[in-house]
Amino acid sequence: MTPRPAPPPDLAGRWLARFFTDHLAGERAASPRTVASYRDAMKLLLTWFKDAERIPPEKLRLADIDRPRILRFLDWLETGRGCSAATRNQRLAVIKSFCRYTAVEQPDRLDQVTKILAIRQKKTPAPDLDHLTGDQVKALLAEPGTASPRAVRDTVLLALAYDTAARVQELCDLDVAGIRRSRPMTVVIRGKGSTIRYVPVMDPTAQLVAGYLDHRGRHPGVGAGADPLFAGPNHSRLTRSGVAKLLARHVRAVRARDPGWAPGLPVTPHTLRRTRAMHLVQAGVSTTEIYARADAEIKRKAIENAYQPLTPGALPDWISDTSLISWLDSLGR
Repeated sequence: MTPRPAPPPDLAGRWLARFFTDHLAGERAASPRTVASYRDAMKLLLTWFKDAERIPPEKLRLADIDRPRILRFLDWLETGRGCSAATRNQRLAVIKSFCRYTAVEQPDRLDQVTKILAIRQKKTPAPDLDHLTGDQVKALLAEPGTASPRAVRDTVLLALAYDTAARVQELCDLDVAGIRRSRPMTVVIRGKGSTIRYVPVMDPTAQLVAGYLDHRGRHPGVGAGADPLFAGPNHSRLTRSGVAKLLARHVRAVRARDPGWAPGLPVTPHTLRRTRAMHLVQAGVSTTEIYARADAEIKRKAIENAYQPLTPGALPDWISDTSLISWLDSLGR
């Protein structure tokens, strides 16, 4: 019986598996969202090779991934799929990351990889820096009110989102154990790349959070380290879409009362993050300087002195108110 020939050592599938498991998940400890983003980019590349170059994923070799083909792939993204320059740049960044990894493991491909790394990103429009005014933030944070535990949760969430300038996923990931209640109150935020930062909370927001913690219903059977600070139905952790929906609901309510509130501005969770940063800049404070300092009390005082607190006052007690591609598909889920 004739033995089956060994597969070529430069099969792209073999190196993709190593790239995702050993490099991204192992060496870089990339988050599931990062893995999913890389997965989607590489799936598109494999699909393009299959359809445009007639090279199926299981036969694709590293030698096939060269500069001319990558340039044609990028053109297809924009003309064939209608992707923006920003999306095109993100896909290119993923491909470059994969190529750098393979070049380290196979130095003989360095010349080919260098030509791919030399592909320039396209210029993208300057980001929209529209943000809310101080009065608009006050109106939004006061909107949820105190009529129910859910309303109080929303008030605390929006106030903390503005006060800490946290990303929406960082807010969703917050646990009760991530709140340090002694003065000054700080929030432990776990960001991208498993980074951890300790963000001070201004006194009005700290009072809101403290009252919320004193009266919220605990998740039965779990410790503070696994108890989500912001929970939805059945004590399940709020999701990014859940936060976006509750924010949209309160924005609609504010605009129903005041049609002139933030006209034409799409208000998303990121808008609160951008608004906080812009308010600090308008006050003449360098956010880089503030967050480079180590002492939380100094950080808190610097922020409070920079801009008037916009968080509502302490809330009343609300307790009284009642294949290769298939393999890639499995990543990041």
